[in-house]
Amino acid sequence: MRIGIATDHGGYTLKVDLLERLLKAGHEVIDFGAESLNSTDDYPDFVVPLARAVASGKVDRGIAVCGSGVGASICANKVAGAKAALVMDHFSARQGVEDDHMNILCVGGRVAGPEVAWDLIQAFLAAKYSSEERHLRRLAKVAAVEEGR
Repeated sequence: MRIGIATDHGGYTLKVDLLERLLKAGHEVIDFGAESLNSTDDYPDFVVPLARAVASGKVDRGIAVCGSGVGASICANKVAGAKAALVMDHFSARQGVEDDHMNILCVGGRVAGPEVAWDLIQAFLAAKYSSEERHLRRLAKVAAVEEGR
């Protein structure tokens, strides 16, 4: 799977660990930064390009990391076609993809350790989008809001 990953200083250390794990697992990974630990960087500079790549299909799924995961989630969801969520449990990492077609997983580098984050990512990447009518109906309603209808 082609994965995009992005972080700011708050998640930099976790991103480095996750990037290595993703590559070892055989994924193609595009790193949207940060490229170094810099306490003055800003998550939108890295998360927006990631979200645009996911929305355009340049990458299949995205992983956004910031200190808490909240800012990355808010930011990514401003990009049309991005469906990002801050996830802290295994069930939601899977269910968010299946039912809600989540395409960007957000995690907090200051609140999730590498083992927990890796578990979430594995569940997120293994999950498949549902084509059940009830899920598609709900997603169509969300898309209508996004389109201003």
